[in-house]
Order: sequence, then structure tokens, then C-alpha cells
Amino acid sequence: MYDWVERLESSNVITRTDSGVQIVDHEVRQQYAEMMAALYSRDTISQEDAYVIPHFAGMEFAYTEIDAAYVWTQGGYQIARSHDDYPVFIEIHDRDIERWIAFFQRFGVDTTIDERPDASDINGNIHYVLFPKSNAIDAEWVDGNPVIPLDDAVDQMMENRPAYEPALEIIADEYDRDIDASHHSTVGAN
Repeated sequence: MYDWVERLESSNVITRTDSGVQIVDHEVRQQYAEMMAALYSRDTISQEDAYVIPHFAGMEFAYTEIDAAYVWTQGGYQIARSHDDYPVFIEIHDRDIERWIAFFQRFGVDTTIDERPDASDINGNIHYVLFPKSNAIDAEWVDGNPVIPLDDAVDQMMENRPAYEPALEIIADEYDRDIDASHHSTVGAN
């Protein structure tokens, strides 16, 4: 382990958890978020950073929709996104809508609620689609990211099965799930 990580942990700045390292010092987290917001307001946000930024909001969330498939397949499945049109889908508490919008505005990033906008209506390549919930957010942690539970993610994918067939196949293999998923076409002889 790096010596500086141990020093930060002993100073109660960070803590190690099963899902990774977490900044527990509110002031440090706030200062880091402000620094990152200043940097990102001047430059394009990368796709990788799009998954880091929500962690600094200090509000509960979980990746959902396309991003539930992306997280559960550990980045092995992407659909309906491109380098210049990259929405990130997160479930949030409805009481936090205005706070989330203000948070992303600090980074110069557009947000929409419940619906993916047309790419021509968005400034920049990264944008967030917020899905407000009035009840509790049920999240599991995968590779340091909160995501809706696997069963819920599979249910979402089954609603648009043809688009998600490759992801369902990955999940069936990776998590030993009984999902009849095969995106390979078969040709039968008559």
C-alpha cells in the first residue's frame, strides 16, 4: 500500500471500504470538488471522469438504465452512445433534483430529467439524465460505483431485450444467472 494512502487514512481524510477508497473529510471533498469543477468548466469532461464526478455531490445516487448495464458488465457493454453524445443515467432522490442540477452546472454540464434529450440540444459531449425517486434508492456497489440491484437492471434490460441481448449474455455468464440470452444468430436447415 502506498505510504501516502496510509497517512491520509490515519489523518481521517479517507477510509478504505469494500468498494474502494472514500474521502470522509467533508472539507477536503468540497475543496477537491471545487477544484475539479473549475478545471472541467474550462475543458471537456472525459467519459471516465463522467463516472467520478457524481461521487463528489455528497448526495445518494445509483447508476441506472444504460449505465446499469455498463456498470454490471464492468464496462463490457455500451449502447446508444458516442464520443460526442454521452449521457450518464443516474437515479436520485426527488428532493435533491435542484441540488443535482446546481452541482452539475458547476462543472458546466447539462442535465435533463427522466428523458434523454436530442444530442443537438446539449452543450458538450457529456450530460446527465436524472431519474428522481420518491422512495429509497436501492444500490449495490460494483467496482466502486453505486448501481441499481442486478435484478432491477436485468428487468430494465428485458424491457428492451433486443438492444440489451449482449449485456444479458455477459451478465448470465459473469453472475451465473439463468437468463436465456444469446445474441448469436442461428441458421437452421430445412
